[in-house]
Amino acid sequence: MAWDRLLAEIFAGDLVTDTPYNTYTRAGLPLTPIAMPGLAAIEAALQPANTEELYFVAKGDGSHQFSKSLEEHNRAVAKYQK
Repeated sequence: MAWDRLLAEIFAGDLVTDTPYNTYTRAGLPLTPIAMPGLAAIEAALQPANTEELYFVAKGDGSHQFSKSLEEHNRAVAKYQK
């Protein structure tokens, strides 16, 4: 499957196509994981950065806005997601 297809929107037809990984058409969990974290993600979880930012929101351009407080985060959500 091509990356552009993986990053595409989910269409109505995708929800009814019976595949081993379609949890809309199959009961229970898929046979194998549907995604695997990369080494960098595992290392980041084991040794998180020392930072005061507790929240983040996607800006919609591939980047993120990090915030130290819930109030700051809510403002960022209002700016970038609404």
